[in-house]
Parts: sequence; C-alpha cells; structure tokens
Amino acid sequence: MKIKKRYYLKKKKLKEIKANLGPYSSLIPSKAKVEILETELPDLILIDGEPILMLLNGEPFPTLKGALKQPIDDHVVVVDMGAVKFMASGADVMSPGVVEADIQISEGDTVIVVDENHRKPLAMGKALISGEEMVKNDKGKAVKTLHYIGDKIWNFEIG
Repeated sequence: MKIKKRYYLKKKKLKEIKANLGPYSSLIPSKAKVEILETELPDLILIDGEPILMLLNGEPFPTLKGALKQPIDDHVVVVDMGAVKFMASGADVMSPGVVEADIQISEGDTVIVVDENHRKPLAMGKALISGEEMVKNDKGKAVKTLHYIGDKIWNFEIG
C-alpha cells in the first residue's frame, strides 16, 4: 500500500471526527496519538500507530481492527457460515446468505458483516438494499464489500 501523506490530526478536526463517530468515539482515547494516513485506498486514521478507523466519503468508520476492539451493535448484517469463505475473499454479501440484519439499515448505509456462530467481524460494506429486504430476499446482492479480513487495510502495518 502506497502512503501519499501522513500527519497528526489537529484538535478541531479530531473533535469533528469523534462527533461523527457516535457510538464508536470511545475508540479514540483522550491521550492517543491520532494521525491520518492518505493512501490510494480509503484514508486511514491511526490511533497510536494502529489503523482503527478509515474515512469513507469523508465519514469516519471503524476498520475491522477497530470493530474487534469494541463490540458493534448497530448496522450489523449476520451471514450464515457458508458465506464466510466467500467473505474472506472479498465477495459481496448475497441476500440468501443473510440470516439477520438490523432493521434500521437503509440503502447506502455503511454496515458491518459478522458470522452467525461467533459474531466476529468479517467485512464492512455499503448496504445495497434495506435490512428488512436483506433477510426477505432470496436472490441478489445485499452488501457491496469495501473492506474485509485479509485485505490490504487488514494486513497494513507501519514499518
């Protein structure tokens, strides 16, 4: 992954990001070193050197590493165990694999995809349909995958 720019966040911008994070704002501890990493992928927000958040269309959202640090209860899509191996390859989520989905999910929302047995985060993506439709539909795509376990963001390390 190519790094274009790396710099510390100004206090004003940090407050803005924390405000936009809502329930995930606790991922940024008060004394943490917070940096932005501009890359060819979505920009990453490093907290004490770890890629805990990413910026999607200017909006902060936890990376999977961030999601593992704090349980996420909102905008969750649960897939059956048959979908796990496809998700690990970066596949989009298909409606038949969805076991349950947060009914508050609307088309275009950023969601986290977890497996039904362990409830471990597998991917983050954009909802292509509402949460209700994800469960109801028996064909078609439900979520466009943006970041998944094993991708460049997941494997990213600062040398």
